Amino acid sequence: MKSKGKVFILDDDGLILSMLSKVLKNEGYDVNTESETDEIVKKVRAWQPDVMLLDIRLPKRSGIDILRDIKAEGLSTEVVMLTADDTAETAVKAMKLGAIDYLTKPFNTDEVKIVISNAMEKESLKQEVAYLRKVYSETYERAFIGNSGAMQDLMKKMDKLAQARVSTILITGESGTGKEVVARNIHHLMHGPASTGCPPFIWINCAAMPESILESELFGYDKGAFTDAKHDKKGLFEQSKGGSILLDEIGDMKFELQSKLLRVLEERTIRRIGGDKDIPIDVTVLATTNKNLADAVENGSFRRDLFFRLSTFYMHIPPLRERSEDVPILARYFLEHFAEKYNKKNIIDISPEAEKMLLSYNWPGNVRELRNLVERFVVLENIEAILPVHLPHWITGPTRTAAGPGAGKFILPDSGISIDDFEKDLIQQALEKTGNNKAQAAKLLDMTYDAFRSHLKKYGLS
Repeated sequence: MKSKGKVFILDDDGLILSMLSKVLKNEGYDVNTESETDEIVKKVRAWQPDVMLLDIRLPKRSGIDILRDIKAEGLSTEVVMLTADDTAETAVKAMKLGAIDYLTKPFNTDEVKIVISNAMEKESLKQEVAYLRKVYSETYERAFIGNSGAMQDLMKKMDKLAQARVSTILITGESGTGKEVVARNIHHLMHGPASTGCPPFIWINCAAMPESILESELFGYDKGAFTDAKHDKKGLFEQSKGGSILLDEIGDMKFELQSKLLRVLEERTIRRIGGDKDIPIDVTVLATTNKNLADAVENGSFRRDLFFRLSTFYMHIPPLRERSEDVPILARYFLEHFAEKYNKKNIIDISPEAEKMLLSYNWPGNVRELRNLVERFVVLENIEAILPVHLPHWITGPTRTAAGPGAGKFILPDSGISIDDFEKDLIQQALEKTGNNKAQAAKLLDMTYDAFRSHLKKYGLS
């Protein structure tokens, strides 16, 4: 199983090291533990962990001093402080010095998992932003690529919504279309380039957490709100102050929590769990879903009033199959990106024949599928250009051209093929390419309109 990331733990208590190590290894992380502070920064630099759990009270050196050294060295590792102090004043001081969060002993294992997961997400985002800064010289909005009419219209809409600084935006589209990319671009169009002064962009997956944990993450809690609430904790709405929060997969949010979100959107205030006062928030709420929320409203799984509130300003990202002219542009962008990432400078282009096959493929996984395909190719191949022979069989297929563009010659598989299935598949592809325009689809297949209609009827596609 692929590791979810690397966690380094420094604590002088062997029981705590054992417990945390077991919990995090069971979650799929690589874990390295240390109880001594000697040459600790050197060890961290050598192992390059994504996240470090650092005890504040250590026999020889303070965890605060070690944190200062880590930050002074410019190490990218995110640091979470461990403290036995219920007031957590020292931990708050540590956060001002650059720690991302803190955990109070004794630990709640669910909270440990969430804190580590959030720290990993921040580290991943930090790497992504660093790359985009390098490639786009601080013009983040260019990361959304496409010359098709649909993409140009989407970019104009993004710009208008960002200039208006609307407070709530719903982004819909199939999995892999780039909903999160659109959300991040809106954020940076509102607040400027990805620089130190840019307010926070915070992401949370509404489908990945139990309802109780999701609520505490969004709204925070006051000390004593429940058994393990040993200190006040700001929720993500408060942490996003002045910036944006992305509620990913909002269509999977539980019904009861939907009503609390509606109150936030309408009143622009939140109330922590166990709290008795309303806290004003200044945040742009971006919500994404691959579900049809109108259908969810009809079947009773999504609140009608929340749907109407979210859909005041909405954007729909078309699937890649509906904007196939963007495929070559995206493919070459990913080719250049991964060639640089993996130091494979010899890979320079995509052959016309391979490009034609990429254009004719349906891309059920959308942009994410194309990105993964190009990355796999760059890593595994060692040639100068992508040729048809290098593409996977589900893209080339047994019926792709064998003698070059326009040759019209097809390879018959040894197992044979149903001509009816073949015809039906071509007709469906033609309809998809033309947005169900029958006249244009007939032209693509070099058929008369009447003949095309006859075939539609034959295969029950009319």
